[in-house]
This record gives sequence, structure tokens and C-alpha cells, in this order.
Amino acid sequence: MSGYRFDRLKILAVDDNVHMRKLVVTILQAFGVSQIHEAENGERAWAVLREANPDVVVLDWMMPGMSGVDLIRMVRTNPQAPNPFVPVIMLTGHTSMDHVRLARDAGVNEFIAKPVAVKTMMSRLVSVIEHPRPFVRTSAYFGPCRRRRGVEEYRGPERRAEAKHPQAAE
Repeated sequence: MSGYRFDRLKILAVDDNVHMRKLVVTILQAFGVSQIHEAENGERAWAVLREANPDVVVLDWMMPGMSGVDLIRMVRTNPQAPNPFVPVIMLTGHTSMDHVRLARDAGVNEFIAKPVAVKTMMSRLVSVIEHPRPFVRTSAYFGPCRRRRGVEEYRGPERRAEAKHPQAAE
């Protein structure tokens, strides 16, 4: 399917819909992933995260109890999270720009709209592995850098500045 080897990846698939979860698992298996953990809700996913410490999480938004967005916030901010830097791919039918922004602001690395296409799943998985975004910590956010484009208009108080001093000549 691709030139990538995913056989050493450990992935957690979280969705309350068993059919969607099985579809995601089948897609991941087709990619060569053999270590796949499943959870049917946010609470179970939190337990599996702490037990298995996956390399990537594929997560639904709407689930009974803890939502996917609530889980992401826990993963990014709870001191008991085994890896607050774990890449999270949100897979959801909630695709309005408000939902995309809310997911981004919670700390999602990538976003996939349902119904999922195999090609899209592959591109997002490759993206979180090949092109990880740096993490940012501010007073109100911890997660992957939310900037995807080189937008230079922002001049606010938390603007990341470039180095003021050129590197010393070697």
C-alpha cells in the first residue's frame, strides 16, 4: 500500500460505534499495524492510554461520558498522562469550522471527517510521524503548534520571536 512500515506502531482506536471502530482497526491492519488497542469511550481510553502508552491515538469526538475533546485535554494536561505529546488524530462527523477549531485548541494533531477514506487515514498517519509539529505551552494551551501557515500578522504579547542574535561564526 505504501513504502512505510507501520508494524512497530502501537495505536489506540477510540469510538463508541463498534462498526466504525472495527473499520478503523481494519484500515490500520491493512497498513501493517499489528498492535492495536481499542476503547469504546473516553474513560476506557484513558485507562488504556495509561496501560499501553500508544504511539498514536485515533479518536472519535462524540461518545457517552467523556468526549473525545475532554480526553485530549486530559492527555495534554493531566500529570498522570504517560505521554502528553502522543499524536492524536480526531476522526469525527462534526466537521464545522467551529468543531475543527475546538479540536485544534484542545490539542489535536490531525483531523479527519467521517466517513473516513483509506487514503486520508494514511496521509494523516504519515503526517503525525513524518512531520510532527513542535509543542507549545502557554498559560491557556499545551499541545502541537496550531500554526500551519507562515502568517506574520499576529503581534500579540505571546508572539514567538525569532532569535535576536545571529549565530556566532564557526
